[in-house]
Amino acid sequence: MSALRLRAVLSLCQRPVLARAAQPAILPQRQLHASQPRYAKKNRDTKSKHSDDRDVEPVDDDAPRGSRRGPKSTAEFVPGSRQPITDEAARAEYKQADDKMTAAVEWFRKECAAVETRATGRVTPAVLDPVRVNMDGREVRLTEVATVGVRDGSVLIVTVFDDQNVKQVEKALYDSKLPNIVPQRHDSRTIRIPIPKRVFRSSQPTVESNLALVTAASRQSEDVRVQIRKAHQASLKRGNYKKHSIELEEFQKLVDRHVAEVDKIVAELKKATERRSEEKIE
Repeated sequence: MSALRLRAVLSLCQRPVLARAAQPAILPQRQLHASQPRYAKKNRDTKSKHSDDRDVEPVDDDAPRGSRRGPKSTAEFVPGSRQPITDEAARAEYKQADDKMTAAVEWFRKECAAVETRATGRVTPAVLDPVRVNMDGREVRLTEVATVGVRDGSVLIVTVFDDQNVKQVEKALYDSKLPNIVPQRHDSRTIRIPIPKRVFRSSQPTVESNLALVTAASRQSEDVRVQIRKAHQASLKRGNYKKHSIELEEFQKLVDRHVAEVDKIVAELKKATERRSEEKIE
């Protein structure tokens, strides 16, 4: 019996032992939660780690461009040509030169008005262009306080804007000492100036005569330009101004302005005579 038990035990020991399959280990699962992304907030007061300890003034984006501090743009600087003359002696010299140039231009304007009257055979408002009215110590052009028109080809009509200035206008017409100008009060605001018929030429002007008158006026204009330049050179010689100075630039502008005015007078005279010639041809 013991032998049988021993055999049974031995047979059991000789059977192959099946290995258990390894089961995968189950790891505990982590719960994932969806959240909104977070960004760093912009803070102007905070300093970066690379910045130094110096105080930096914050920039206001809403401030106007001109009020921001920093290096000035070249556009903010006023060029020398726009700066007025500050020296008292230079300003006095400038006024003296301006008066001389203005007198020459006004004389030429009066001459051209007379030429236009002869060339067109009728009076024109340009005859009264040299008149200056004294308004509270300041002389102004007649066209600044009144209008000038023509009636019947030989009567000038001066209509004053303000009836309180009629006396000043009437006095200015007398003081101008223009030939054949005799003002007559018509009403509270109107002054009539009849031009005598003898002022006009007995024969009607022709194209050739008009051309001769314009040519003579053009020669006179060149003489006026010479007078303007002489006044300019005399002022520069007395002032002895530095090169590229404000005074030199302002004096040159003064010359250019008066010369341009002379050119305009000649151009208007040519235009008036040409228009009259075209009317005669038609």
